[in-house]
Amino acid sequence: MAATISPSVDLSAALVAAPPTLAEWLVILPVAWCLAIGALLVMLRRPIGLHPTIAMSGLAGLLLIDGLLLREIAENGPLTMVMGRWLPPFGIAFTADLTGALFAFAAALVALVAGVFSLADINDSGRRYGFYPLLMLLMAGVSGAFLTGDIFNLYVWFEVLLISSFGLLVLGSEPEQIDGTVKYGFLNLVATTLFLIATGYLYAVFGTLNMADVATKAEALRDRAPLMTLTGLFMLAFAMKAAAFPVNFWLPASYHTPRVAVSALFAGLLTKVGIYALVRVMVMLFPVEREELSFILAVAGALTMIVGVLGALAQTDFRRILGYLIVSGIGSMLAGIAVGGPGGIGGVIFYALHSMLVMTGLYFASGIAMRLGASSSIAALAGLYRRHVGFAALTLMLCFAVSGLPPFSGFWPKVMLVKAALDIGAWWLAAALLLAGFLTMIVTGRLFLLAFWREAPPADGEAVSLSPAAFGPLAVLTGLTLLIGLYPEPLLAVIQDAAAGLAEPSAYVNSVFPEGGPQ
Repeated sequence: MAATISPSVDLSAALVAAPPTLAEWLVILPVAWCLAIGALLVMLRRPIGLHPTIAMSGLAGLLLIDGLLLREIAENGPLTMVMGRWLPPFGIAFTADLTGALFAFAAALVALVAGVFSLADINDSGRRYGFYPLLMLLMAGVSGAFLTGDIFNLYVWFEVLLISSFGLLVLGSEPEQIDGTVKYGFLNLVATTLFLIATGYLYAVFGTLNMADVATKAEALRDRAPLMTLTGLFMLAFAMKAAAFPVNFWLPASYHTPRVAVSALFAGLLTKVGIYALVRVMVMLFPVEREELSFILAVAGALTMIVGVLGALAQTDFRRILGYLIVSGIGSMLAGIAVGGPGGIGGVIFYALHSMLVMTGLYFASGIAMRLGASSSIAALAGLYRRHVGFAALTLMLCFAVSGLPPFSGFWPKVMLVKAALDIGAWWLAAALLLAGFLTMIVTGRLFLLAFWREAPPADGEAVSLSPAAFGPLAVLTGLTLLIGLYPEPLLAVIQDAAAGLAEPSAYVNSVFPEGGPQ
């Protein structure tokens, strides 16, 4: 029998020779930091009085790390750190570009203000059942999803945030919470299964799960691989995660059940992870397939917008109204992905960042309203402007912002999306965006007139003061919304660079394969 002779392989080309720089450590530090703080909180399980201080310090540190990461990428381009010094496809990569860094920074900001709001919202029972460790685990999953450069690890970080969100949803163990968790869990597990199937399919086709590697190989395989099927699977899985029509009913059925701080966190973060994944896969990895699926995406986006806002019109519960408004906003972002181009994708990124701030703020407002009026029904609430004029003014500004009115942050992405739709001749999609904005204005106007402006019985009309932990986060988010609306140029410039980086990912690919590497 002839002996088998193995050809010699030079593996040095697959290894990173230079040690990682301090800047490269910033790519994985948000995840490692959150996991470390979460583990510390678990170890300190009994002295729950320490939890808020440790968690707030941890979230402030996370915001600082993400801020440094964003500045580094804005100045020097995408950053990559590979595990064990092995380049992909052998090693797992964390790769951050402007899009990922922007989302991670906004998520850290939302988590910090939600953490401050939790000081007035989460009682000792919630702390004892692990609110703060679960919050840090959730942020580890969210940060990992925004910063990973590997599709399978994107799946893993989705799982991490899903598991922690289950724990946060059932804090309190009330029947309504259990019911909401079952609906939330079932649809998300279906979406996760689809995501896993698509990931296995991707590996079978490409032999790699690294995003930069897939992006470079997709063009060569386009004629002989079922990339349309693959893209359709990813689109369906991420659309379910993002609560797009017709698989959106889990969101309004569950987001009104947990504590207000938890609802605000979910409103700001979870659906945006689904939108981010859609943008990453459909714009950067499979742009040709995105173009071919654009009509389906556009129809789904328009239906999501209109069905969401009509659902909000039919509700009387403050938090249920907000749940449907989240769904409607997801439709606007889907429309932007369908339109594509710098205007469409830039509009998606801008809208997602705006929505993270505004929807979190509106959930804070709903919690304060429930506390002042002892009800979450806008039929029962009345005269809130007399109870606290400042609170009413901030809520009114957030209502303007979510409707897309100037001079608030929602105006600019709405303009970008409408213009991008008109530029490609999709007038009906532009009309749907404008109609959804108009109906949102009616929804929020009705909410404000009934809950805030309507006269209340004299006994319910006395002015009250709010604690800084409740009022401060609402004021900060409203201030940011106003600031972005009045002075959008700096953020707009970064967003345009981020959208250009997604459309032309050569800098992203070069950061993963600095010297060409194994292809």
